[in-house]
Amino acid sequence: MRSIDRIPLVSLAALVAFAGRADSAISADAEGKAAARVERVWLTHQSPDPSKIVVSWETTDPGDSVVEFGTSASLGQTVKVPGSRQLHHVEIPLETKDALYHYRVRTGAQVSDIATFKAYPTRQLRIVVVANIRADATLDFTAIRKEDAHLLISAGDTAMQYEFGAEGDPESTGSHSKLIGTQAELFRSTPFMPSLGNLDRKIRPKSPGPGVPAYDISATGYRKFFALPGKEWLWAFDIPDFDLRIISVDMSHTGDFGTPNQSCHPFDKDSEQLKWYQETMGATAAGFVITLYGETSLKVRRHAEGAWKRLIEKGSIAISGECYHAERTVVDGFSYYNSSVRGNGTFGIDPDAAFLDKGASYLLLTFDRGSERMSVALKALNDGRVLDEQAFPKRARH
Repeated sequence: MRSIDRIPLVSLAALVAFAGRADSAISADAEGKAAARVERVWLTHQSPDPSKIVVSWETTDPGDSVVEFGTSASLGQTVKVPGSRQLHHVEIPLETKDALYHYRVRTGAQVSDIATFKAYPTRQLRIVVVANIRADATLDFTAIRKEDAHLLISAGDTAMQYEFGAEGDPESTGSHSKLIGTQAELFRSTPFMPSLGNLDRKIRPKSPGPGVPAYDISATGYRKFFALPGKEWLWAFDIPDFDLRIISVDMSHTGDFGTPNQSCHPFDKDSEQLKWYQETMGATAAGFVITLYGETSLKVRRHAEGAWKRLIEKGSIAISGECYHAERTVVDGFSYYNSSVRGNGTFGIDPDAAFLDKGASYLLLTFDRGSERMSVALKALNDGRVLDEQAFPKRARH
């Protein structure tokens, strides 16, 4: 896999300036014109811990990358990355928990409004999991916004790459940009960690035959646009205060593996990602472990002669976004979830499902610090109504 050109995440010791209050005036260009507005700003994590956050944005004109931030509207701290680019990623430190951070971004005369996001808490953590957003501006996320989550996760199919970019272009980021615009306020105020799905790297509607793939397996545009931990198509993220590890693996439409419509990396018993997952699970001491993927859990449980099932069940729960319904399946005492912000799904229903609702849904995960249990609620997208709620104890330490 070739590397992706991205601005380097900066050395905080070298580039963070704590030199007094930030200038709160909006800059103007050399001709005295009002500064151009930066509209699409989003937050992710590229470090595997919550003490740093990546602020990303797009600009019409290329230039350097500046984030001004602080725990009040006066800002006061700055991280600057020199160079010239239109897609910007800048990592900043989060030194204060339970704080409301204020920030804005600048590229030359292009500047955003001041926005806010919550630092990670010390008492109660709320995480929302969605799937199948697909850059759809018609989706009503009112109920999700009311959850006031500290972290938003996608369980796959965040955007359909070819729909808003050049068909066949693996580096296109147009669909991902479109996604940010559909829920602009949510993405600028809540860190977002997408798990890779097939549509996130679909570069043409369908392969016409051998040698012309329908999917960019490496997810070049996706990885270029989102700053995520590790290999990015595989990632792990920890929130130590709540004894939590979240792991994302790459499985989607696995029945097409080996064809021109193959949509994910290998997942067999000798594959890179199964070995990575085995090592990651083996090194995980967290009491709560959540695994994400974009395939039905029924198929995942059968892959690699059951090796995926055995490893996944060392964790707490697994979450898929493959099918268009809300589902909780219990197999050998372990719970597998499916949730989608699109409803009326009739495909992929697990024959072992303990709970099923065909409407659009999302998941709310709640953690109270020091508690031995996490709450997992499947909720209706249209009104936030609880469809199914379970509590899970911390797993035995391995």
